[in-house]
Amino acid sequence: MAIEIERKFLLKNNDWRQGAIGQKYMQGYINKEPGRTVRVRITEEAAYLTIKGKAHTVDGQRGIGKLEFEYIIPESDAKEMLEILCRKPIITKKRYRIDYHGFVWEVDEFEGENK
Repeated sequence: MAIEIERKFLLKNNDWRQGAIGQKYMQGYINKEPGRTVRVRITEEAAYLTIKGKAHTVDGQRGIGKLEFEYIIPESDAKEMLEILCRKPIITKKRYRIDYHGFVWEVDEFEGENK
């Protein structure tokens, strides 16, 4: 089990793009309600089933951490889940991983209906 700490920011410009290489993602949600999320994701490397719990306190900061369980699954299973079980629209995006000042920042650029 891991703990995910996530913060979201809206970028002001495209300076971050210099040298950035994105990876394609396709994902959908089987269940997305407060305190419980079940997601299916296909990347260029593998397919995953991810279960996330409700937000809780991490290092004294309330509500920034979530329990996260992630499992590699067969890509054929993931495709079938995306088609049959997941809420629509299916999310397509490119994720860029950028090293900056000792941290790795993940920047998502949404495509399709969520562009």
